[in-house]
Amino acid sequence: MNKVAAVTGSRRGIGLGILQALARQGYQTVMSGTASLADTLPILEPLRRQGLAVDYVPCDISKQEDRSRFFSWIDRRYGRLDVHVNNAGVAPLQRNDVLEMTQESFERVVGTNLRGTFFMCQLAANLMLDMKQRGLEDYTPRLINISSISSYTSSVNRGEYCISKAGVSMVTRLFADRLAQEEIPVFEVSPGIILTDMTAGVKEKYEQMIAQGVTPIRRFGQPKDVADCVLAACSGLLDFATGQVIHADGGFHLRRL
Repeated sequence: MNKVAAVTGSRRGIGLGILQALARQGYQTVMSGTASLADTLPILEPLRRQGLAVDYVPCDISKQEDRSRFFSWIDRRYGRLDVHVNNAGVAPLQRNDVLEMTQESFERVVGTNLRGTFFMCQLAANLMLDMKQRGLEDYTPRLINISSISSYTSSVNRGEYCISKAGVSMVTRLFADRLAQEEIPVFEVSPGIILTDMTAGVKEKYEQMIAQGVTPIRRFGQPKDVADCVLAACSGLLDFATGQVIHADGGFHLRRL
């Protein structure tokens, strides 16, 4: 049995890039999103034709029953989970000033990005601990959360998103602390300005900002840039650095004069 890696929110963009990178490294991968299997087959089948081992499990991480069903399916199907990547998240449906943000928008974004991620970590961690007790061969599980530069960068017209990602950073620290004694490393990968369909609507704005030097590396990030950081976290070379944030942001996080 190949090692198994699950990536939430992996039907497109950053998540899909991470999933493909893990599959090319030989992992049996589990793609996940809120769409049905039927709607996902046009994405799934070309990957399989490339020889990549990919299955699909629908999961809305904001829903308790979906979270439980997701990990139960993985356990029944494979009996192991070596890497779990929490990438799924949502942006506000409408960008509003923090003075006008609605409770409905706050609850939707935080309920998915923060609450959903926390309980996905909890379920993944408990499953991994159980699997360690089973004495699986070559079993060194790792847990990775995808956050954002928005975890520490103010955007007053999407405050709920910033709050949710700041919370994800603390979730990573909490689980890194708790699981260190269990020898399960936990990492956070923090993407910056990445060219995906989610940033397509503001591409021109970001192009101008990048040209003006908002990032020391003056280009858009690509999903591969984030995926490479995930691969580094999975490699075993960073295990003693559990809890670390890996900045996939072209240097945006640097404080410069």
